[in-house]
Amino acid sequence: MIINNHVYAQYWAFAVFIFGGFFISIFMLLLGYLCGGKSFSCDKHIPFESGINSVGNSYLRFSIQFYLIAMLFVIFDVEALYLYVWAIGIYNIGWIGFFEVLMFILTLLLGLFYVVRCGMLQWIKKY
Repeated sequence: MIINNHVYAQYWAFAVFIFGGFFISIFMLLLGYLCGGKSFSCDKHIPFESGINSVGNSYLRFSIQFYLIAMLFVIFDVEALYLYVWAIGIYNIGWIGFFEVLMFILTLLLGLFYVVRCGMLQWIKKY
């Protein structure tokens, strides 16, 4: 099997790229280690936020509601991206694409109604 020189040139270019990436990474790490300041004191180990020493513990307990809202936002936001792509190519996909997107939107609405029905968007529980 004969491979022409063009293929070998691509392999060499890729190898140089990988080697260059490793070399630059190691060089920057070594340069930071050699040129960086080195001071050891007890003040180096405390958190520093905008010139103010922190007070209290940083381990706060958040309600699971924050995470549920974040996940729901990500889910419905990704579906909005699909609708954007559909809007770009609306002239190419025709009526079949229109009805498919209509089914997609109805599925999203059913999911949203389910989320509201389960009470995932209520911040204050009613007892």
